[in-house]
Amino acid sequence: MHERHWDWERHFMGPGYRGRRGGRPDFWEVFGGQPPRADRGAVRYLVLDAIEAQARHGYEIMQAIEERSGRTYRPSPGVIYPTLQLLEELGHARVEEHEGRKVYAITAEGKRDLEEHRDEVAGFYERSGAGGWEEYAEELGDLIRHATRLFKVFRHSARHGRLSSSTMKKVRVVLDEAMAKIEELVDTDRS
Repeated sequence: MHERHWDWERHFMGPGYRGRRGGRPDFWEVFGGQPPRADRGAVRYLVLDAIEAQARHGYEIMQAIEERSGRTYRPSPGVIYPTLQLLEELGHARVEEHEGRKVYAITAEGKRDLEEHRDEVAGFYERSGAGGWEEYAEELGDLIRHATRLFKVFRHSARHGRLSSSTMKKVRVVLDEAMAKIEELVDTDRS
């Protein structure tokens, strides 16, 4: 009789998990995927935000968005230039000449549009991790090591037959209590 091998990584990481060489999970997969990317509609507000304080050319706009996102998102030229053309056609941006280069400046109509979507811009940058985990990489690494240690304890205990039904129920109660406390600490929607 063939015994089915339980794949604990797929179980804990989800059905789409494929793992990495060496059996380690991919960092982005652990944290729910790559940092957010702006959809086509949202990019226009990021661009308007980038040119609100000063006129910029396309490359400077890409740099400004990348810097504000904490270097987690950099729109490509294939996204920026069509967006600039759209903003110009809508009357939300105008082209100016500056030191022999074409730069884009926000118009009054563009400022009104940006103001109506300011929360979307702030939300995108908040989700992108701007000013986020990089500042606390060492502490985050320590938390990840603690979580990894927990999985190792479960794996070791399971391999040695130490996870009885009653033990798992007790562990579940402890984990539920810990998760409730952790969620309360990190839940930004409540604060």
